[in-house]
Amino acid sequence: MKRSFKIHNSDNVATLIEDANAEPVRVLGATQETVISLIENVPLGHKVALSSIEPGGLVIKYGIPIGVATRGIHPGEWVHLHNCHSQVDERSSTLDIETGAATDTVYE
Repeated sequence: MKRSFKIHNSDNVATLIEDANAEPVRVLGATQETVISLIENVPLGHKVALSSIEPGGLVIKYGIPIGVATRGIHPGEWVHLHNCHSQVDERSSTLDIETGAATDTVYE
């Protein structure tokens, strides 16, 4: 079974330790080991929601808010630029979901 890691007990996301498809994934590091069923493919190093996050709700990692949901996020869903934005970097929601490149700047 593929693995993810929950860093802090209050986190509502876990980080994938390896690429995973839409499949059950073990969540390590939590108070009690659990399993979350991914509803889509999630790349290595990316976050997956462990519980529902309402629009405007905080994305919590390391025990602190790292972003805000721009729409509802379901358990097992990939948490990334397409459904949340940084509280620190206002441009984060304009970045390309695959490459992270800015989409609001024209390069010639």
